[in-house]
Amino acid sequence: MPSCKNINCQILYGFLFLLLSCNDSPRTINITGTTMGTTYSVKIILSRNHIDTDIYKSDIDSILLSINKKMSTWDSTSEISKFNRWESNEPFIVSKSFIEVVKSAKEISEKTNGYFDITVFDLMSLWGFGPNPMKESPDSNMINNILKYTGHGNIIVNGTSLTKLKIATKLDLNAIAKGYAVDRLFKYVIGKDDRNIFVEIGGEIRCAGKNQKMNQWLIGIEDPPNKQSQDTKYALILIPGDKSVATSGNYRNFVNLEGQILGHTINPRSGFPVNSNILSVSVLANSCMVADAWATALMALDHDKGLSLVESNPQLSVIWIMENEFKNRIIFCSSKNLELRKAIYPILN
Repeated sequence: MPSCKNINCQILYGFLFLLLSCNDSPRTINITGTTMGTTYSVKIILSRNHIDTDIYKSDIDSILLSINKKMSTWDSTSEISKFNRWESNEPFIVSKSFIEVVKSAKEISEKTNGYFDITVFDLMSLWGFGPNPMKESPDSNMINNILKYTGHGNIIVNGTSLTKLKIATKLDLNAIAKGYAVDRLFKYVIGKDDRNIFVEIGGEIRCAGKNQKMNQWLIGIEDPPNKQSQDTKYALILIPGDKSVATSGNYRNFVNLEGQILGHTINPRSGFPVNSNILSVSVLANSCMVADAWATALMALDHDKGLSLVESNPQLSVIWIMENEFKNRIIFCSSKNLELRKAIYPILN
Protein backbone atom coordinates (compact mmCIF):
# COMPACT_ATOMS: atom_id res chain seq x y z
CA MET A 1 0.00 0.00 0.00
CA PRO A 2 1.16 3.63 -0.39
CA SER A 3 2.99 5.24 2.51
CA CYS A 4 0.74 7.39 4.72
CA LYS A 5 3.42 10.03 5.17
CA ASN A 6 3.37 13.13 2.97
CA ILE A 7 0.70 11.94 0.55
CA ASN A 8 -0.99 14.54 -1.68
CA CYS A 9 -4.71 13.87 -1.68
CA GLN A 10 -7.47 15.24 -3.84
CA ILE A 11 -9.13 18.19 -2.14
CA LEU A 12 -12.16 16.64 -0.53
CA TYR A 13 -15.14 17.94 1.37
CA GLY A 14 -16.12 17.54 5.01
CA PHE A 15 -14.97 15.37 7.83
CA LEU A 16 -17.23 12.85 9.47
CA PHE A 17 -16.77 9.23 10.23
CA LEU A 18 -18.72 6.82 8.03
CA LEU A 19 -19.11 3.12 8.59
CA LEU A 20 -17.96 1.47 5.37
CA SER A 21 -19.28 -2.03 5.94
CA CYS A 22 -22.12 -3.50 3.90
CA ASN A 23 -25.79 -2.82 4.51
CA ASP A 24 -27.44 -4.19 7.62
CA SER A 25 -28.34 -7.86 7.50
CA PRO A 26 -30.88 -9.71 9.72
CA ARG A 27 -28.04 -10.49 12.10
CA THR A 28 -27.42 -6.81 12.82
CA ILE A 29 -29.32 -4.30 14.90
CA ASN A 30 -28.68 -0.58 14.75
CA ILE A 31 -29.86 1.57 17.64
CA THR A 32 -29.83 5.29 16.91
CA GLY A 33 -30.86 8.52 18.58
CA THR A 34 -29.76 12.02 19.53
CA THR A 35 -27.57 13.19 22.38
CA MET A 36 -25.15 16.01 23.23
CA GLY A 37 -26.38 18.10 20.32
CA THR A 38 -25.54 15.36 17.82
CA THR A 39 -26.51 11.79 16.91
CA TYR A 40 -25.44 8.38 18.13
CA SER A 41 -25.41 4.93 16.60
CA VAL A 42 -24.81 1.55 18.22
CA LYS A 43 -24.41 -1.42 15.87
CA ILE A 44 -24.52 -4.91 17.35
CA ILE A 45 -23.79 -8.06 15.35
CA LEU A 46 -25.95 -10.67 17.00
CA SER A 47 -24.39 -13.78 18.48
CA ARG A 48 -27.73 -15.12 19.67
CA ASN A 49 -31.19 -15.64 18.26
CA HIS A 50 -32.97 -12.84 20.06
CA ILE A 51 -32.22 -9.48 21.57
CA ASP A 52 -34.69 -7.05 23.13
CA THR A 53 -33.91 -3.88 21.22
CA ASP A 54 -36.41 -1.88 23.28
CA ILE A 55 -34.50 -2.61 26.47
CA TYR A 56 -31.19 -1.84 24.76
CA LYS A 57 -32.55 1.46 23.46
CA SER A 58 -34.01 2.41 26.83
CA ASP A 59 -30.79 1.59 28.69
CA ILE A 60 -28.62 3.46 26.18
CA ASP A 61 -30.78 6.57 26.32
CA SER A 62 -30.77 6.40 30.12
CA ILE A 63 -26.95 6.27 30.21
CA LEU A 64 -26.67 9.22 27.85
CA LEU A 65 -29.28 11.25 29.73
CA SER A 66 -27.39 10.66 32.98
CA ILE A 67 -24.12 11.86 31.42
CA ASN A 68 -25.84 14.96 30.04
CA LYS A 69 -27.30 15.79 33.46
CA LYS A 70 -23.76 15.77 34.82
CA MET A 71 -21.65 17.29 32.04
CA SER A 72 -23.78 19.49 29.77
CA THR A 73 -23.09 23.21 30.06
CA TRP A 74 -26.26 23.77 28.02
CA ASP A 75 -28.38 22.47 30.91
CA SER A 76 -28.56 25.06 33.69
CA THR A 77 -29.51 22.34 36.18
CA SER A 78 -26.63 20.00 35.33
CA GLU A 79 -23.84 19.15 37.73
CA ILE A 80 -21.26 21.12 35.74
CA SER A 81 -23.51 24.20 35.55
CA LYS A 82 -23.98 24.15 39.31
CA PHE A 83 -20.23 23.82 39.80
CA ASN A 84 -19.58 26.72 37.44
CA ARG A 85 -21.91 28.90 39.55
CA TRP A 86 -20.14 27.82 42.76
CA GLU A 87 -18.46 30.99 44.03
CA SER A 88 -16.46 29.48 46.82
CA ASN A 89 -13.08 27.90 47.53
CA GLU A 90 -14.81 25.21 49.59
CA PRO A 91 -15.00 21.65 48.17
CA PHE A 92 -17.91 20.94 45.83
CA ILE A 93 -19.20 17.36 45.98
CA VAL A 94 -19.65 15.79 42.53
CA SER A 95 -20.52 12.38 41.14
CA LYS A 96 -18.06 9.54 40.62
CA SER A 97 -18.26 9.83 36.83
CA PHE A 98 -17.66 13.59 36.98
CA ILE A 99 -14.54 13.01 39.08
CA GLU A 100 -13.35 10.34 36.64
CA VAL A 101 -13.59 12.67 33.65
CA VAL A 102 -11.97 15.64 35.43
CA LYS A 103 -9.08 13.49 36.69
CA SER A 104 -8.45 12.14 33.20
CA ALA A 105 -8.67 15.64 31.75
CA LYS A 106 -6.09 16.96 34.21
CA GLU A 107 -3.73 14.07 33.40
CA ILE A 108 -3.99 14.83 29.68
CA SER A 109 -3.48 18.53 30.39
CA GLU A 110 -0.19 17.66 32.05
CA LYS A 111 0.90 15.45 29.15
CA THR A 112 0.01 18.09 26.55
CA ASN A 113 1.66 20.96 28.44
CA GLY A 114 -1.70 22.65 28.93
CA TYR A 115 -2.83 22.55 25.30
CA PHE A 116 -5.79 20.50 26.48
CA ASP A 117 -7.65 22.29 29.24
CA ILE A 118 -11.19 21.99 30.58
CA THR A 119 -11.21 25.40 32.29
CA VAL A 120 -11.91 27.21 29.01
CA PHE A 121 -15.63 27.86 29.54
CA ASP A 122 -15.26 31.65 29.69
CA LEU A 123 -12.72 31.69 26.86
CA MET A 124 -15.15 29.80 24.62
CA SER A 125 -17.95 32.21 25.56
CA LEU A 126 -15.68 35.16 24.88
CA TRP A 127 -15.14 33.98 21.31
CA GLY A 128 -18.84 33.31 20.70
CA PHE A 129 -19.15 29.60 21.53
CA GLY A 130 -21.11 27.75 24.20
CA PRO A 131 -24.42 28.57 25.89
CA ASN A 132 -23.45 32.16 26.78
CA PRO A 133 -21.67 33.52 23.69
CA MET A 134 -20.52 37.10 23.35
CA LYS A 135 -21.59 38.99 20.24
CA GLU A 136 -18.50 41.13 19.71
CA SER A 137 -14.83 40.41 19.17
CA PRO A 138 -12.83 40.39 22.40
CA ASP A 139 -9.78 42.52 22.93
CA SER A 140 -6.48 41.55 24.54
CA ASN A 141 -7.46 42.95 27.93
CA MET A 142 -10.60 40.79 28.07
CA ILE A 143 -8.61 37.69 27.12
CA ASN A 144 -5.85 38.39 29.63
CA ASN A 145 -8.38 38.90 32.43
CA ILE A 146 -9.87 35.46 31.77
CA LEU A 147 -6.45 33.81 31.48
CA LYS A 148 -5.79 34.91 35.07
CA TYR A 149 -8.20 32.25 36.34
CA THR A 150 -8.02 29.55 33.66
CA GLY A 151 -5.63 26.60 33.68
CA HIS A 152 -6.10 23.03 34.89
CA GLY A 153 -4.02 23.74 37.99
CA ASN A 154 -6.86 25.88 39.34
CA ILE A 155 -9.01 22.77 39.85
CA ILE A 156 -8.10 20.36 42.65
CA VAL A 157 -9.56 16.84 42.81
CA ASN A 158 -10.09 15.57 46.37
CA GLY A 159 -11.72 12.16 46.46
CA THR A 160 -15.40 12.93 45.82
CA SER A 161 -15.08 16.69 45.49
CA LEU A 162 -13.58 19.44 43.35
CA THR A 163 -12.08 22.63 44.70
CA LYS A 164 -11.57 25.90 42.85
CA LEU A 165 -8.38 27.76 43.70
CA LYS A 166 -9.90 30.77 41.94
CA ILE A 167 -13.65 31.11 42.31
CA ALA A 168 -14.13 32.50 38.79
CA THR A 169 -12.83 29.27 37.21
CA LYS A 170 -15.43 27.36 35.18
CA LEU A 171 -15.33 23.97 33.47
CA ASP A 172 -16.18 22.95 29.91
CA LEU A 173 -16.12 19.19 29.25
CA ASN A 174 -17.32 19.32 25.64
CA ALA A 175 -13.92 18.18 24.32
CA ILE A 176 -13.91 15.00 26.38
CA ALA A 177 -17.51 14.14 27.34
CA LYS A 178 -18.51 12.57 24.01
CA GLY A 179 -15.53 10.25 24.16
CA TYR A 180 -16.43 9.33 27.73
CA ALA A 181 -20.01 8.60 26.65
CA VAL A 182 -18.78 6.33 23.84
CA ASP A 183 -16.71 4.38 26.39
CA ARG A 184 -19.72 4.05 28.69
CA LEU A 185 -21.96 2.71 25.92
CA PHE A 186 -19.22 0.35 24.74
CA LYS A 187 -18.80 -1.08 28.24
CA TYR A 188 -22.56 -1.49 28.57
CA VAL A 189 -22.86 -3.49 25.34
CA ILE A 190 -19.77 -5.60 26.06
CA GLY A 191 -21.30 -6.34 29.44
CA LYS A 192 -24.23 -7.94 27.63
CA ASP A 193 -21.81 -10.46 26.07
CA ASP A 194 -22.10 -8.92 22.61
CA ARG A 195 -18.54 -8.89 21.22
CA ASN A 196 -18.97 -7.57 17.67
CA ILE A 197 -20.04 -3.98 18.13
CA PHE A 198 -19.64 -0.45 16.77
CA VAL A 199 -20.43 2.61 18.92
CA GLU A 200 -20.42 6.15 17.55
CA ILE A 201 -21.43 9.53 18.96
CA GLY A 202 -20.99 12.56 16.72
CA GLY A 203 -18.07 10.97 14.88
CA GLU A 204 -16.27 9.60 17.95
CA ILE A 205 -15.99 5.83 17.58
CA ARG A 206 -15.14 2.69 19.47
CA CYS A 207 -15.56 -0.77 17.99
CA ALA A 208 -14.66 -4.38 18.63
CA GLY A 209 -14.73 -7.69 16.83
CA LYS A 210 -16.12 -7.99 13.29
CA ASN A 211 -18.86 -6.48 11.18
CA GLN A 212 -21.87 -8.42 9.85
CA LYS A 213 -19.75 -10.01 7.10
CA MET A 214 -17.25 -11.12 9.74
CA ASN A 215 -14.67 -8.74 8.30
CA GLN A 216 -12.89 -5.96 10.13
CA TRP A 217 -14.75 -2.72 10.76
CA LEU A 218 -13.77 0.02 8.32
CA ILE A 219 -14.04 3.77 8.86
CA GLY A 220 -13.90 6.39 6.14
CA ILE A 221 -12.31 9.64 7.29
CA GLU A 222 -13.47 12.55 5.20
CA ASP A 223 -11.20 15.33 4.10
CA PRO A 224 -12.03 18.83 5.40
CA PRO A 225 -14.16 21.09 3.20
CA ASN A 226 -12.95 23.36 0.46
CA LYS A 227 -14.63 26.48 -0.94
CA GLN A 228 -14.49 25.09 -4.48
CA SER A 229 -15.93 21.67 -3.61
CA GLN A 230 -19.27 20.74 -2.14
CA ASP A 231 -18.91 16.99 -2.64
CA THR A 232 -18.45 14.60 0.26
CA LYS A 233 -15.36 12.52 -0.40
CA TYR A 234 -12.87 10.68 1.75
CA ALA A 235 -9.19 11.12 2.43
CA LEU A 236 -8.57 7.60 3.67
CA ILE A 237 -10.04 4.37 4.92
CA LEU A 238 -8.96 3.26 8.35
CA ILE A 239 -9.04 -0.16 10.01
CA PRO A 240 -9.31 0.72 13.71
CA GLY A 241 -9.15 -2.83 15.07
CA ASP A 242 -10.25 -2.69 18.70
CA LYS A 243 -9.13 0.93 19.10
CA SER A 244 -11.19 4.04 19.69
CA VAL A 245 -11.05 6.84 17.11
CA ALA A 246 -11.75 10.54 17.64
CA THR A 247 -11.32 13.37 15.17
CA SER A 248 -11.09 17.09 15.77
CA GLY A 249 -11.36 19.73 13.05
CA ASN A 250 -11.70 23.48 12.97
CA TYR A 251 -14.28 24.20 10.32
CA ARG A 252 -17.71 22.73 11.09
CA ASN A 253 -18.25 24.74 14.26
CA PHE A 254 -17.47 28.40 13.73
CA VAL A 255 -18.81 31.84 14.52
CA ASN A 256 -19.00 35.08 12.57
CA LEU A 257 -17.90 37.95 14.78
CA GLU A 258 -18.05 41.32 13.06
CA GLY A 259 -17.38 39.71 9.69
CA GLN A 260 -14.49 37.56 10.93
CA ILE A 261 -15.00 33.79 10.57
CA LEU A 262 -13.43 32.01 13.54
CA GLY A 263 -13.05 28.27 14.18
CA HIS A 264 -13.99 26.84 17.55
CA THR A 265 -10.52 25.53 18.49
CA ILE A 266 -9.13 27.94 21.08
CA ASN A 267 -5.53 27.77 22.24
CA PRO A 268 -6.04 27.58 26.02
CA ARG A 269 -2.59 29.03 26.68
CA SER A 270 -2.89 32.15 24.52
CA GLY A 271 -6.67 32.53 24.64
CA PHE A 272 -6.87 33.06 20.87
CA PRO A 273 -8.41 30.88 18.13
CA VAL A 274 -5.98 28.54 16.42
CA ASN A 275 -4.74 29.45 12.95
CA SER A 276 -2.63 26.71 11.36
CA ASN A 277 -2.34 24.46 8.32
CA ILE A 278 -3.77 21.51 10.28
CA LEU A 279 -7.27 20.74 9.00
CA SER A 280 -8.09 17.74 11.14
CA VAL A 281 -6.49 15.34 13.58
CA SER A 282 -7.64 11.75 14.16
CA VAL A 283 -6.41 9.93 17.26
CA LEU A 284 -6.52 6.19 17.95
CA ALA A 285 -6.33 5.08 21.57
CA ASN A 286 -7.66 2.34 23.83
CA SER A 287 -10.11 4.80 25.39
CA CYS A 288 -12.35 7.08 23.34
CA MET A 289 -12.24 9.63 26.15
CA VAL A 290 -8.45 9.81 25.80
CA ALA A 291 -8.65 9.95 22.00
CA ASP A 292 -11.24 12.74 22.17
CA ALA A 293 -9.13 14.94 24.45
CA TRP A 294 -5.87 14.37 22.58
CA ALA A 295 -7.50 15.20 19.24
CA THR A 296 -8.51 18.58 20.66
CA ALA A 297 -5.03 19.23 22.07
CA LEU A 298 -3.30 18.34 18.80
CA MET A 299 -5.50 20.77 16.89
CA ALA A 300 -4.20 23.53 19.17
CA LEU A 301 -0.56 22.57 18.53
CA ASP A 302 1.48 22.92 15.37
CA HIS A 303 2.39 19.63 13.73
CA ASP A 304 6.01 19.42 14.89
CA LYS A 305 5.16 20.05 18.54
CA GLY A 306 2.21 17.69 18.35
CA LEU A 307 4.25 14.91 16.78
CA SER A 308 6.90 15.28 19.49
CA LEU A 309 4.25 14.81 22.20
CA VAL A 310 2.68 11.85 20.40
CA GLU A 311 6.02 10.09 20.10
CA SER A 312 6.42 10.49 23.86
CA ASN A 313 3.07 8.73 24.37
CA PRO A 314 3.34 5.41 22.50
CA GLN A 315 -0.19 4.37 23.42
CA LEU A 316 -1.45 6.89 20.84
CA SER A 317 -1.62 6.67 17.05
CA VAL A 318 -2.37 9.88 15.18
CA ILE A 319 -3.31 10.93 11.65
CA TRP A 320 -3.03 14.56 10.59
CA ILE A 321 -4.68 16.01 7.49
CA MET A 322 -2.88 19.22 6.58
CA GLU A 323 -2.58 21.69 3.75
CA ASN A 324 0.87 22.57 2.37
CA GLU A 325 2.05 25.86 0.87
CA PHE A 326 0.69 24.78 -2.53
CA LYS A 327 -2.80 24.20 -1.07
CA ASN A 328 -2.47 20.43 -1.53
CA ARG A 329 -3.82 18.08 1.11
CA ILE A 330 -1.30 15.95 3.01
CA ILE A 331 -1.90 12.89 5.20
CA PHE A 332 0.72 12.40 7.89
CA CYS A 333 0.62 9.60 10.47
CA SER A 334 2.67 8.80 13.56
CA SER A 335 5.90 7.82 11.85
CA LYS A 336 7.05 5.20 14.37
CA ASN A 337 3.81 3.21 14.44
CA LEU A 338 4.13 0.56 11.75
CA GLU A 339 0.87 -1.12 12.80
CA LEU A 340 -1.02 2.09 12.15
CA ARG A 341 0.63 2.60 8.77
CA LYS A 342 -0.57 -0.83 7.66
CA ALA A 343 -4.13 0.06 8.70
CA ILE A 344 -4.38 3.27 6.64
CA TYR A 345 -5.46 3.19 3.00
CA PRO A 346 -5.24 6.64 1.40
CA ILE A 347 -7.74 7.38 -1.36
CA LEU A 348 -5.88 9.04 -4.22
CA ASN A 349 -7.61 10.36 -7.32
